[in-house]
Amino acid sequence: MTLPIQIAQLSIDYLAQDFFQQTEGDWRSERRYYTLKSGAVEEVVSFITVRFLDKNNPELIELAELHELTDETILSCGSKITWESNYTQPGRKPTTGSTVFGVCGEILYRDRGFATTKPVTAVCSFADPKTMQLRTEYSGSVFEEEIKLIGSNYRTRQSIISRAGEEIMIGQYLEKRIGNG
Repeated sequence: MTLPIQIAQLSIDYLAQDFFQQTEGDWRSERRYYTLKSGAVEEVVSFITVRFLDKNNPELIELAELHELTDETILSCGSKITWESNYTQPGRKPTTGSTVFGVCGEILYRDRGFATTKPVTAVCSFADPKTMQLRTEYSGSVFEEEIKLIGSNYRTRQSIISRAGEEIMIGQYLEKRIGNG
């Protein structure tokens, strides 16, 4: 009875590999964050570089070790994302950073979360081959994210952040490819 589970894992791994390969390159991301209770809106422009990581990439092996996985080569593929963000609000300094993602079946491993520098996992699924959906939970918060490829030069993202069962923030992103990396 494990055959359907193995097929599902292979399918998600295959979809993730194709998705990560298609998103490789340089992107300009226009982001808008809505804080639901206060009505505050924050706008951010980020420049993102996405690099595809094939199985057995040293960064994926390091990610598996960070998550204390017994097989350090279990992650089928992943990506490394680096960014520089500039805020439109006065007084906010630009930020830079990076994160590594690796996938094994329906689990997406990250070296850090949205609001933590600790490693986290997300449940990964695909609504279709161009739409990745992630659900991450830690520290009492839930992060639901959908990333959708629009042709080869655009993608949209939406993140909904909830705490104690109540939605507290929505992030919406329009990203345009500006280079192939």
